[in-house]
Amino acid sequence: MNPLRSDEYPAIYSAYIDTVTGDVMELLNEQITAFPEFLAGIPAGKSEFAYAEGKWTIKEVVGHVIDTERVMAYRALRFGRNDTKELIGFEPDDFVANARFNERSLESFSEEFVLVRKSNLELFKHFNEHELARKGIASERLTSVRAFMYIIAGHLNHHRNIIRERYLGGE
Repeated sequence: MNPLRSDEYPAIYSAYIDTVTGDVMELLNEQITAFPEFLAGIPAGKSEFAYAEGKWTIKEVVGHVIDTERVMAYRALRFGRNDTKELIGFEPDDFVANARFNERSLESFSEEFVLVRKSNLELFKHFNEHELARKGIASERLTSVRAFMYIIAGHLNHHRNIIRERYLGGE
């Protein structure tokens, strides 16, 4: 796979993309086991903890990561199939507010994450270079199919780091 170029994504995604080093497909594969292992290490009493008023709980953060992966993969699918219709954005706070994530166990999130990620990897591995380079507009931003793979991997890295630092005190 060709490396990601800065003209394939808007700067707003740089914070996620910059966390991705090496081969993005390898990282996406590694995260299939690493993220559930990370979730399994969260102390039982912490999963519904929010580090400040108005902030999401750990369960809500994890649900957000999975929802966002689905949205970004859908965008990749649409653009990879050369659908040039502009896609509207989504509001993560609304998704979280309507998802009842705190009613679930971290184990259920781990299972769902693995299924979603495996499905997305099947999609991604069958895109050729031409399809990976295709771009479309989502949330008023021009982004390539390849960039969505980096965004998905980096978004997970970003939120795992936030959970470590702000929810678990750097554990």
